[in-house]
Amino acid sequence: MITAIIITFILGYVCIAFEHPLKINKTASALLTGVTCWAIYALSAVVGGSHASHEIVEQLSHHLAPIAEILFFLMGAMTIVELVDTHQGFAIITKRITTRNAVALMWIICFVSFFLSAVLDNLTTTIVMVSLLRKLVSNQQQRLLYVGMVVIAANAGGAWSPIGDVTTTMLWIGGQVSAANIIKTLIIPSLVCMLVPLVIISFRLKGAIEPDEMNISGEEAIPVKESKLMFFTGLGGLLFVPVFKTITHLPPYMGMLLSLGFIWVVSEIIHYNKEPEDKSPYSPTRALQRIDMPSVLFFLGILLAISSLESLHVLEQLAVFLNEAIGNEDVIVTVIGLLSAVIDNVPLVAASMGMYPLAEYPMDHKLWEFMAYAAGTGGSALIIGSAAGVAAMGMEKIDFIWYLKKISWLALLGYFAGIVAYLLVYPIFAVH
Repeated sequence: MITAIIITFILGYVCIAFEHPLKINKTASALLTGVTCWAIYALSAVVGGSHASHEIVEQLSHHLAPIAEILFFLMGAMTIVELVDTHQGFAIITKRITTRNAVALMWIICFVSFFLSAVLDNLTTTIVMVSLLRKLVSNQQQRLLYVGMVVIAANAGGAWSPIGDVTTTMLWIGGQVSAANIIKTLIIPSLVCMLVPLVIISFRLKGAIEPDEMNISGEEAIPVKESKLMFFTGLGGLLFVPVFKTITHLPPYMGMLLSLGFIWVVSEIIHYNKEPEDKSPYSPTRALQRIDMPSVLFFLGILLAISSLESLHVLEQLAVFLNEAIGNEDVIVTVIGLLSAVIDNVPLVAASMGMYPLAEYPMDHKLWEFMAYAAGTGGSALIIGSAAGVAAMGMEKIDFIWYLKKISWLALLGYFAGIVAYLLVYPIFAVH
């Protein structure tokens, strides 16, 4: 049974990777993979009686809660970004990015993504930056290079912040790392992780973005005041999410939905005196219709498939195997980071947290800091290896093989360069 589920999981990933040659949408492959894995698991319990089947349903419900949190968070963030975009709010930023130099634009986009990700998170940052790039770079093939670097920069920026990446947040909440220490020890390695591929890709970019590819012309369809109000309300709503989580200790999706509700009310007030047909294009209802639901369902399928492996303790067994076969903690963490490009980093880190007790590995131990970096940045090696990558893949219809050829090697160089940087700076900031 376990073998059948693993084979199904691998075949599903192959279908996702070869979406274009097979001409089968990746969302369909992901949904089929996720549901089939659980179906095999459930059917195997038929011989075990109704009690065994009931336990599997309970396990599915247990995993569905965190999956739903991610999906609601994703839909809320997409809707807010769509509302801001509909009201031309991003013009406030795009009009200030006046450079037409391809290299200069790449550096600006990457640094904005890096630091914005630390304040928001890598998923929300990617959604925002991809929306911005659509305004700045109209040529899709050229834009894909920028989007690929946004994924690397957003993941690197999220790794050193306790609220920037879900795995770092897990370690922070679990007491494995402290906020101040994780920032000072990982900001340099994370910055190196971004800078190495950024410098390399700068040599591949030539010329300038043509004037007609810059979103700098045309009269605004709505008043400037409304654009500014929606932009700052939307940005404030996104920034409010980590604050809400810190104050209430509720999951991030609750803060995102609260922000969406508030922005919804603001948009209704702005267009209060307009006729229904005039305010319809700017309504939150229209924004909800325009968000990319296939990418949300793709995310659902992937997480369902991974949760089946977690329920069968496959990921935990993998972590134990690495510990026994390798032994060296630095190498193990490096491998875990690379595995996070294939398997979700959340269950991998969760399994590792169970393997290494706090009594033996106390707060701010090298193991936890290194794991926060590796799990946060290793996923950039594949487009499906991180929430940021999955969101970018859905929004820009990025081909798995294209990313593998054009971006993966850059991400790996940055990943290993960051590891070297961490090992060099660790003795300076070492607590234990």
